[in-house]
Amino acid sequence: MAVAAAAVNNFRTITSVVGLTTVNVYTAPVGFVGVFLLAQCTNVGSATQTISFNHNRIVSGIGTVTTEVVRNFSIPGNETANLLPGKLVLETNDYITISGSSATNLKFIASVLETTNQ
Repeated sequence: MAVAAAAVNNFRTITSVVGLTTVNVYTAPVGFVGVFLLAQCTNVGSATQTISFNHNRIVSGIGTVTTEVVRNFSIPGNETANLLPGKLVLETNDYITISGSSATNLKFIASVLETTNQ
């Protein structure tokens, strides 16, 4: 009698200071699906700043397809923005990039469930 393999679930918290250049903050690992449960950004400064939050997928024969989840989204000083009102599923090798209008005042946090339960 064969025994089914149990699903593996890993919960991760991702944090990053958002900079002026676009950086990769998460890539779904091989063999897993990454489910973004939460993505928020806090503006710790007093002036309004903007953030861009993108989903990226490498498509054979095309290259990277970037989908803007939010683009140049304004966050007033001393406020927090919810960048993702629902869940976002990333397939293996999909990745998330962020960039902002400040080198120091924007702080990003995300909760991700990595699962083999596909």
